[in-house]
Amino acid sequence: MNNLSKHIAVVIPCYKVENHIESVVHSIPEMVQTIVLVNDCSPDKTPDILNQLALNYPSISVIHHKKNKGVGGAMLSGFEKAFEMGADIAIKLDGDGQMDASNINHLIQPILKEKADFAKGNRFKDHIAIRQMPIIRRIGNIGLSFFIKAASGYWNIFDPTNGYIAITKEIYHALDKNRIHQRYYFESSLLIELYHVNAVIEDVPMKAKYGNEVSNLSVTKTLFEFPPKLFLAFLRRILLKYFLYEFTIASLYLLTGLPLLLIGIYYGISNFIHYVNLKVEAPTGTVIIPTLMITLGFQLLLAAINFDIGNYPKK
Repeated sequence: MNNLSKHIAVVIPCYKVENHIESVVHSIPEMVQTIVLVNDCSPDKTPDILNQLALNYPSISVIHHKKNKGVGGAMLSGFEKAFEMGADIAIKLDGDGQMDASNINHLIQPILKEKADFAKGNRFKDHIAIRQMPIIRRIGNIGLSFFIKAASGYWNIFDPTNGYIAITKEIYHALDKNRIHQRYYFESSLLIELYHVNAVIEDVPMKAKYGNEVSNLSVTKTLFEFPPKLFLAFLRRILLKYFLYEFTIASLYLLTGLPLLLIGIYYGISNFIHYVNLKVEAPTGTVIIPTLMITLGFQLLLAAINFDIGNYPKK
């Protein structure tokens, strides 16, 4: 299919966006053929506004959830509808005006040029705009970014929590939808699942917009719910990637480095306690052996990490 004939769709999850959604819809460029608005059981006037927009614009379809499913649930409903309507590329655009719709053409260029299956915004390239980001979000992004990279395997992306994304129909249908989280963990779980279908991701630098919108994201939930999920995702990725689907040099590094490190630490601590209780100096060999085991184990793990950092999907 010629890139110029690609069917572009925008999916907008809508929850308490009565003050922003109309301006967001009006800002969407003409290159977008289909707009899917998903009312996630919003308690305000959002449903009525969406229905009116659908009456005014034939390109708009509205989905009404009878029960709140969260941003992930809304996006899955919206993506399904967009691809059923013939879309080749679907874009997530927030309904609170935080994402600049004029960036849509820029965002999908890596996909149109067949350089990527999935594209996402990167707000951190613009140092002036990033200063406008609320301090809580800035701190949270810095902390979460590293853990999401480790869990997903996409070490090449810098702003993994950015929800301004575009995905192809083929990659979307290849995903295990049951593993994609329906609430605030949506973007992270999506990246994690993209890795398992070897999707190529490209960061697209763009400015962020921060106005008077109110985020529904709970800082407490982020701090306490994300780390355990990311840790389990990391373990699953390592087991599948390096021991089930493939067996590489990194697999050998892990198999030898981790036991050496753990045994060295245990052996060193137990001997330290033993000789302290005896109130005598430990023999030189007793000190050197765990030291060598810890050093070698640590070096092997560093080699495995270095291999993993460069082993993300590229083509």
